[in-house]
Amino acid sequence: MIHALSTELVDLIAAGEVIDSPIAVVRELVENALDAGATQISIRLWMHEWRLEVWDNGQGMTSAELMTCALPHTTSKIRCLEDLRGVKTLGFRGEALHSLAQVSQLAITSRAAGGQESGQRGEYDPSGHVLASSIMAIAPGTRVEVRDLFANLNQRRLALSSPQGIFKGIQTYVQRLALCHPGVTWQLWQGDRRPLTISPGATPQAILLQYLKPLSYHDFKFLEQDLELPEGVENDVPNARLTLTMGLPDRCHRRRPDWVVIGINGRPVHCPELEQTLLGSFHRTLPRHRYPICFAHFQLPPPWIDWNRHPAKTELYLQFLPHWQDQLKTLLHQGLRLTQGTTIAPSSRVNQLLKAAEPGGTYQLNAPGTSLTASVLQTPPPLKAIAQVNQTYIVVEHPQGVWLVEQHVAHERILFERLQQHLNYVTLPQPLLIDRLTPDQVERLQHLGIEIDSFGVDLWAVRSVPHLISEQAEPIPLLRDLSELESPTLALAAIACQSAIKNGTELDSVTMKTLIEQWQTCQQPQTCPHGRPIYLALDESSLARFFRRNWLIAP
Repeated sequence: MIHALSTELVDLIAAGEVIDSPIAVVRELVENALDAGATQISIRLWMHEWRLEVWDNGQGMTSAELMTCALPHTTSKIRCLEDLRGVKTLGFRGEALHSLAQVSQLAITSRAAGGQESGQRGEYDPSGHVLASSIMAIAPGTRVEVRDLFANLNQRRLALSSPQGIFKGIQTYVQRLALCHPGVTWQLWQGDRRPLTISPGATPQAILLQYLKPLSYHDFKFLEQDLELPEGVENDVPNARLTLTMGLPDRCHRRRPDWVVIGINGRPVHCPELEQTLLGSFHRTLPRHRYPICFAHFQLPPPWIDWNRHPAKTELYLQFLPHWQDQLKTLLHQGLRLTQGTTIAPSSRVNQLLKAAEPGGTYQLNAPGTSLTASVLQTPPPLKAIAQVNQTYIVVEHPQGVWLVEQHVAHERILFERLQQHLNYVTLPQPLLIDRLTPDQVERLQHLGIEIDSFGVDLWAVRSVPHLISEQAEPIPLLRDLSELESPTLALAAIACQSAIKNGTELDSVTMKTLIEQWQTCQQPQTCPHGRPIYLALDESSLARFFRRNWLIAP
């Protein structure tokens, strides 16, 4: 028999979908704080007691708003269907506070900015009505107290992770949200301890450096640009903008893709298509099983986004997704190229080397006003090959210092990108005979475009190969290695590595000049296809520090 559910049961089921974990509680309350214009947010957790609080210095609520804020489907964010189609705030559904009242003991203390001399505290019953209220002394802003979370859903408590696991999940969420709102001060407390404090910064780059302590400012590049609108879109649509904070692949990378983050309109989201675009753009620039550090934040017109895909609002429906993927890829490739904006300050390892070489002394490490980065121009910096060191490194003069370029890996990157664009094949005057190949190995060689056919029992004849392989003194071992590689990209990297100029080869000035010019125009010149760094940069300020040119020598 079909019958209608009671209002209490309906509310509890709906609340369990919106507030499914302590992370969801923090997410909903923090989004409300940001919508209220908060610049300081403090989160306090006592997960052994299933209790938490969120404080903010936002605009606060009046007494009348405090009386109705926890009622079902009440919100100050939208009023009609058109507002829903163009949501500009993080919260908008009017479900969070009512759902919290259903699954916990909820109390809110708030004071409206610029109006009231004191605040008011309200305690709410499961239906969202105020049980008791009182006058409280509080600074402008809001404090939300959540106690006995999921007391009426004990199965959920048992299914959730340990208090430490819950804290770690909330910490990760706060860190990612802070990238979208770098101007906000964050504090995360665990009982009486404060394990996380995030100071405001001008860009996400300043925020990332607070998490990833060993890294420095010069290990990252920050880019931003207005995005081209899709074809057929009217010009009166608000501009779309993309900011990109990326770790340079020769300086920083991770064991896991935990810092490959996408943000859209102030919220970190899970968008597999955009995440794969990030990972794909860094492909063959990092060592094996390593992942980039990259944060891409899109500011897109609200009508093109539908947030009603998931209660957590971490998934969405996004119009013109392939177009935004192409725009992201273009900006990533721009960031990976060598330009006048390329940071040439040495990495932390080089700084340690310089410091170790310096005898004790007191002098200024950086001259006042010294800029460690060049102006951002999208033209290649002028590089001049000067000499060769140990028949391995090319000394390159840069307008702001000196680079050492390893000739083998630089040539390997050049050849790899050429092979990706076009693979030239030549017919061999005499076939190469290879034995002991499995059918899978033969198929892999054929997939690369190599002409190979049977020449007898367990014997194969190779009749055409890529031009670079034909120039090898012993091509058969290389062909055998290629037949064992699962990915065509790995095969191209192997061909480039085997064909590149070997270290220990003496180069004349013309060859060095040509190599540097070709490497400079590569799409991803920071590292070789296997992730090894190609160049070492020593900027002028570091050299001046080492040679103590900023000393004032008395006459």
